[in-house]
Amino acid sequence: MIQLAKKWWKYLTAKLTSRFNENADPKVQLEQAISEAREQHQRLTDQATNVIASQKQAEIRLNSKMTELEKLNANARQALVMADEAEKAGDSTKATQYTTAAETITHQLIEVEKDIDSLSELVMESTQAADQAKAAVQQNSRLLQSKIAEKSKLLSQIEQAKMQEEMNAAMTQLNATVGDDVPTLGEVELKIQARYAKAKAASELGGLTVESRILEVEQATANVETHDRISQLRAELGLAAGETPAGEIES
Repeated sequence: MIQLAKKWWKYLTAKLTSRFNENADPKVQLEQAISEAREQHQRLTDQATNVIASQKQAEIRLNSKMTELEKLNANARQALVMADEAEKAGDSTKATQYTTAAETITHQLIEVEKDIDSLSELVMESTQAADQAKAAVQQNSRLLQSKIAEKSKLLSQIEQAKMQEEMNAAMTQLNATVGDDVPTLGEVELKIQARYAKAKAASELGGLTVESRILEVEQATANVETHDRISQLRAELGLAAGETPAGEIES
């Protein structure tokens, strides 16, 4: 039962996520991704800052111990010199005191040397960690800049996609019937083409009628010229109108 509930929960979560992704604004999601990348980079930078700060603190402590070591060295040497001078002066009490002081200082010096060894190792490790932290920040910074540049590109693509979608919607609306009494653009185009073709045909028919009348006029003119020529020929032959010359076959 528990296993079935888990499967159902995963299925429901996936379904809701899919529906959310379908309805979500890509611009908002893109801005969220960049914002998350910036926050991640800031967290990495803060961690790197702490690592580098630890390295700097270790260096400060090491330098302080080095200064203390130099001072203890100088004091131990001075105590031994003063003990030797007291010994030469016959003052054994001061000589003993200076010698004891030199021993105490030398003991402190040994402890400081141990601290310096530990701090030196710590500085080396912290320096390595600081270098790695710096490299990680630099690499993540380049990655962030790349994502920001990719954001600009994706925003441009989103605008292009939106414009194309609007153009597709406009073309669909032009080619679709708006209402029962409103024809489509294609239907209007067909009607215009049909009217143009009909008008063109009528014009051509009208042109043929005029041409036929011209042919009739030309034919009548030819007939008149023929009749006049025959009358002239008859007059030249001395024939009366309506007579036929010898050898001419009447039709």
